[in-house]
Amino acid sequence: MADNLLSDRNPFTPADRARVSGRRDRLGIVVGGSLNEGLDIKIDRETIIEGLAVGSYVTIDGQTDRRFFGLVTDISLDSVDANIQRMPPALDEYIAQVYRGTAVYGILHVKPMLVLEAGSPDPRPIRTVPTHFTAAYRATPEEVHEIFAVEDQGSYQIGQSVDDESIKINLNLEQFVERSSAVFGRSGTGKTFLTLPLLANVIKQKVASVLVFDMHNDYGYTLKGDKSKKYKGLKQLASISSSVVVVTLDEESSRARHASYEFALTIGYDQIEPEDIESLQGVLSLSDVQVNALYEVKRKFQRNWIRNLLSDENDADVQEMLDKKQIMSGTYFAMQRKLKRLLKFSFVKEQTTDDAVQRIVNQLLEGRSVVVEFGRYGNDLPAYVFVANYITRRIHEKYVAMKEAAEGGGAEPHQLVIAVEEAHKFLDPSVAGLTIFGTIARELRKYNVTLLIVDQRPSQIDAEVMSQIGTRITCALSDEKDINAVFTGMSGGSQLRSVLASLDSKQQALIMGHAVPMPVVVKTREYGQDVYMEFTGAVRSSAEQHAINQRRLGRSDDEGLI
Repeated sequence: MADNLLSDRNPFTPADRARVSGRRDRLGIVVGGSLNEGLDIKIDRETIIEGLAVGSYVTIDGQTDRRFFGLVTDISLDSVDANIQRMPPALDEYIAQVYRGTAVYGILHVKPMLVLEAGSPDPRPIRTVPTHFTAAYRATPEEVHEIFAVEDQGSYQIGQSVDDESIKINLNLEQFVERSSAVFGRSGTGKTFLTLPLLANVIKQKVASVLVFDMHNDYGYTLKGDKSKKYKGLKQLASISSSVVVVTLDEESSRARHASYEFALTIGYDQIEPEDIESLQGVLSLSDVQVNALYEVKRKFQRNWIRNLLSDENDADVQEMLDKKQIMSGTYFAMQRKLKRLLKFSFVKEQTTDDAVQRIVNQLLEGRSVVVEFGRYGNDLPAYVFVANYITRRIHEKYVAMKEAAEGGGAEPHQLVIAVEEAHKFLDPSVAGLTIFGTIARELRKYNVTLLIVDQRPSQIDAEVMSQIGTRITCALSDEKDINAVFTGMSGGSQLRSVLASLDSKQQALIMGHAVPMPVVVKTREYGQDVYMEFTGAVRSSAEQHAINQRRLGRSDDEGLI
């Protein structure tokens, strides 16, 4: 029975065959390789090459009581005689079967990642390789679970193995928020559908507060999907709703979208500092001379510097500066013209009594999370860069002060994760040193503030910043420069390029770094009703199910919400 199940025509998966036969599924033997470049495994003739895939797991039994655990990074074909490739013989099916596995054969390229030793409960980083002719096996579900086992508390099931859907892959959320992290992928790969439930679990399990700069209005109240489908944002997930505060820059847009919010954010002229404008240097095409002139105007007019700078009528003090050539008139008027772009933002006011940033800081320090929705300003890059940097710079200053006070016995600030889309606009090599985001990325967890970068162009992010990213979740990328950039600062990254290149365009990701014990390819979870249920804590009643069905039919106020 077992032999029949293991035949070439067996319809079962390799995992099924291993369970039915009662033994592991052998793939081949080690014939060469190195620790840095990976191992070469000659595939047994009984093994169906087409049943293997890049990203699969392999275990190799060592000579002692240890098992090596690795990842398939490439699959190739080889032969004992190069002439076979140059002049393949005319073969019928029988002769072809004879050749396969003898004169011609397949090679698995496996990157060894971890080693499990008898008597040791946890896998350890690998520092050696197995010897020649050691048998390699397809990793069983039990072996994969042994590697990726995470305690229920502080873990998040991000998806399942692409080889076997019964194998669930967990992220360690506490390790995830300890260092800056990233979600990469080209447009349309589902980065937001991956990031939103990830942040929801960070909030639910109270491992950190979250500040989201919601450029496209997807995280707060409603997430827009394909074909006009609508999904629940963080504010609509029942068990965390009271822990999420939505702040809007555009009340008109929020009302039009029927999106509730706690308060509107406004920024007064007297609350703006030259450092806030300096972060816009690239966006507004400000020269270094013009940036330096900002500080000169600030020294001259103090709190009224923006009001004087943007005024159409130059007063005597301004004229005196120009006459004394403290600032060249060409520089001053060019700077004035560029900064007047700020006037079109309705959230920038000449006067305001509200300190919206302090209100946001208070919410974060109390353990709540904040989503800043940009409304129609999400498509205005200067507005997005200005507000994100303006808020983050002040939050960082507050956290630094609290962290230093904690060394003298004060209270430590609650761990904070700042999620920012289009992050390359803040972390481009030319501006990373000017924005607070570059500082946060380099400081890691020093002040309990880390970044979650969501971006489709990792190649445009400063290499020093990339090297400090702890966990990288990467969906499909098409540009070679972006693929190379993902592995900046990662040991053994060159062998994983083919793994990343093989990802499906949607609902697959390569995860590597601090929050997982080794790189892993996952089929990410589908965001929808099953995820919603995890945030209710209750089984649906018949009435609740009926209401859901009615909404699906478009018979409620939440039309299209799924």
